[in-house]
Amino acid sequence: MRHGIPNLGALQAFEATARLGSFSRAAEELSLTHSAVFRQVAGLEERLGVQLFTRVRRRIALTDAGAEYAARVRHHLEQLEKDTFGLISRAGLGRSLHIAVLPTLATTWLVPRLPRFRRDHDDVSVSLSVRTRPFQFNDHPFDAAVYHASQLWPGTTGFKLFDEKELVPVCTPAVRRNIDSHPEGMAGVSHLHMMSRPDVWRQWYREQGRDCPPSVGAGPRYELFTMLLAAAQAGMGVALVPGFLARQALASGELTLADEGVLPVGEAYYFSYPAQDRPSEALLAFEAWLRTEAGLI
Repeated sequence: MRHGIPNLGALQAFEATARLGSFSRAAEELSLTHSAVFRQVAGLEERLGVQLFTRVRRRIALTDAGAEYAARVRHHLEQLEKDTFGLISRAGLGRSLHIAVLPTLATTWLVPRLPRFRRDHDDVSVSLSVRTRPFQFNDHPFDAAVYHASQLWPGTTGFKLFDEKELVPVCTPAVRRNIDSHPEGMAGVSHLHMMSRPDVWRQWYREQGRDCPPSVGAGPRYELFTMLLAAAQAGMGVALVPGFLARQALASGELTLADEGVLPVGEAYYFSYPAQDRPSEALLAFEAWLRTEAGLI
């Protein structure tokens, strides 16, 4: 151990335990035993002379000092990972990019297009990681991000990929028949919700000039639009999703519109990177390619 710097294994054990909230889950992620992770964390606390966790029976919780230290350790471990990938890429005479993405947009729009980028830039390796919430680039090991917002993030340079335009209510034909035959219409079937957009159903009803039924809020909630679409396709109810995401399922007849009303959306999808950093040639090439794919060039 260098003077004042704990060993990497102890820091990894601490960060995983802090993030997962459990010695057992951290041990599983790190392929170690529960006792090994516990000893690493206990040794780190002894080395620092600071209590990082409080322990009550079988439960643990970060102390204030532990929470602050965990965030800093996580940042440095992620940066170390990025530097390592970059070194490996350069050693292979290639270049690398690490892009933060929205999972559904990446799966349905970006990833299917990446072979075209690869064809023209076979020396650039593009890695994708999911981030569904805004973040500061200084705290995360990303070169750029694709995200949903009303404008570019402050302190970044980039462009709007395309507008989201509208959310449409979709369901299976069987659920649509239930809606048509039910005396309460759509209020008679389950409404599926997106966790990051908890109020859109209420907004949709207001947009249509209708009262929002109390039963609407009782429907299940999902973290990703892919989950929401899958639930709708499984006949679990009616989902409110971006029109471009539902286009293929609507065209095939797997899904249908539950109602002709739509909810206009002012936000859009953006691509950007830190304004204060000089972009690499690989990042500029990726930006130019994205502009072409989005029909901006």
